[in-house]
Amino acid sequence: MAEFGEQIAALPLHWDKKGNLTVLMVTSRDTGRWVMPKGWEMDGKKPWAAAEIEALEEAGAKGYIGNQVLGTYRYDKVLDDGSVLPCKVRVYPMIVDKLKRRWKERHQRKRKWFTPKAAAKRVDEPELAELLTALRDKPHKQPVIRNLLKSA
Repeated sequence: MAEFGEQIAALPLHWDKKGNLTVLMVTSRDTGRWVMPKGWEMDGKKPWAAAEIEALEEAGAKGYIGNQVLGTYRYDKVLDDGSVLPCKVRVYPMIVDKLKRRWKERHQRKRKWFTPKAAAKRVDEPELAELLTALRDKPHKQPVIRNLLKSA
């Protein structure tokens, strides 16, 4: 077995009517803590395409996903047998243009829009909090997001 697991995540983004960036977070199924839609890579799918599927299944979010990594973070995933697997998560930004009313995991999770600062305060992982906090100031100036906005 690998020393650590590699996962992919979507960071669903949306600008509100005032032009402020918000991020969509979901609750985890086990502990109910706030997380990003994430999961394992999928055979035959590009990593960002797999992240886009996770966003749809876990949050009902549809839109444009970037193929460049915005950042990474690490966390310890508790497996079904109780063992702990350190995981590294690659985060792909996603511009949300639609939230579905009915989605696959709607009965297992809550979803909510937060400012990047409020989202950073709610996550357990320090590297993820840092990534979210970095979006607070001029997120559209970050190259990965700027490129995504051009293609969306």
